[in-house]
Amino acid sequence: MGRLSGFVTIAFLAGLGIGLFVRGTGVAASQQNDPRASDLAAIEKLHKADEECTLTQDPACLTSLWSDDGINLGFPGPPVVGIKAMGEAYAKFRADHPDFQVLKYATDITKVQIVEGWAIEVGYTEATYKLAAKGDPVSVPRSEGMRLLKRQSDGSWKFALVGLK
Repeated sequence: MGRLSGFVTIAFLAGLGIGLFVRGTGVAASQQNDPRASDLAAIEKLHKADEECTLTQDPACLTSLWSDDGINLGFPGPPVVGIKAMGEAYAKFRADHPDFQVLKYATDITKVQIVEGWAIEVGYTEATYKLAAKGDPVSVPRSEGMRLLKRQSDGSWKFALVGLK
């Protein structure tokens, strides 16, 4: 029994030493600094901002989600291209529909592919809104869509192209 107990103690101390060595060399830190994990965390931050901005319908907030050369296919008519045009389109929509209110907005991203500063995500969006204060709520059923994201120089992500099926 003494030999087994001595072996267990030595094995424990060896494991502890190896763990401290690995931690000291930065191997554990490099796993925490995995570029994909950092990108996914930054993309999740964009998703949360998207939800907040969509629910508030603040034109400046909505515009801030886009890259400078973003393309939005979600407005009626031709695509809205570029950050300046995006801001104008959101402001015009707000002016035309001052009582517009988003009651529910949820995205369910099922796939994310990240390649060289770009991310393609596929998923579903579901929403409920009221166009006028006294209007009835309109439900937009779960719709499949694709979004192209662009990594910014500060490591954050912004929408580059958004389209729905």
